[in-house]
Amino acid sequence: MAQTSQLILTLKQALKANGKTYADVADHLQLSEASVKRLFSEQSFSLARLDQVCQLLGMEISDLVQQMANQQRAPISGLSLDQEREIAADLKLLLVTVCVLNHWTFRQLLDYFHLSETDCIRYLAQLDRLQLIELQPGNRIRLRIAPNFAWHENGPIQRFFQEKLEQEFFNSRFDKAEEKLLVANAMLSKSTNALFQRRLEQLVREFDALAADDRSLPFEQRHGCTLVLAMRPWKYGLFDALRR
Repeated sequence: MAQTSQLILTLKQALKANGKTYADVADHLQLSEASVKRLFSEQSFSLARLDQVCQLLGMEISDLVQQMANQQRAPISGLSLDQEREIAADLKLLLVTVCVLNHWTFRQLLDYFHLSETDCIRYLAQLDRLQLIELQPGNRIRLRIAPNFAWHENGPIQRFFQEKLEQEFFNSRFDKAEEKLLVANAMLSKSTNALFQRRLEQLVREFDALAADDRSLPFEQRHGCTLVLAMRPWKYGLFDALRR
């Protein structure tokens, strides 16, 4: 059923790309426009009807299937909220997700975590179904995410990590060589605030670019690192009683 839905969606996109409307399809099939709308809404195309619509577009059914396959292989920039909930609801699945997004291999997952081969393959297959990865022969992992991939703002994944950050991330003196905590406070105009936020976004892009460069290094020379950048209008609660 999912394949059928995707095929009909691809057909709709092909019609739009070729400037064709339901009225054009109705005229070509010698049906009423209401009947054509019902065919699309109920996804009840026969192969003969589907072939006729493809002819209207100057293509074969095989061309439509190939177009659908190409779209499914295209990089994705994010998941739906339901898909994020599915990942956030299973701690091991979330662990595997974070690792593969950081280019871990199947073997590294097994070597570093208490995961059986069966469980690991099952989680990877789940991520394949969610289109985050393509699980290839030999359990090789190919990421399918776009460079601008991001979790939903205040979505299930982001909220999960925010809760963990509150509990664990700042439970440190930040006095080790690989740690740094900087806190700044100032009075900023809205325009300066917006400018600095753009600088923060640029810094994150630099962080991602450096991480990409480091992927050529042996796995043992790379270590997990979390960067948190935040700014917001905020006043010390300690002084609330002194405010007018």
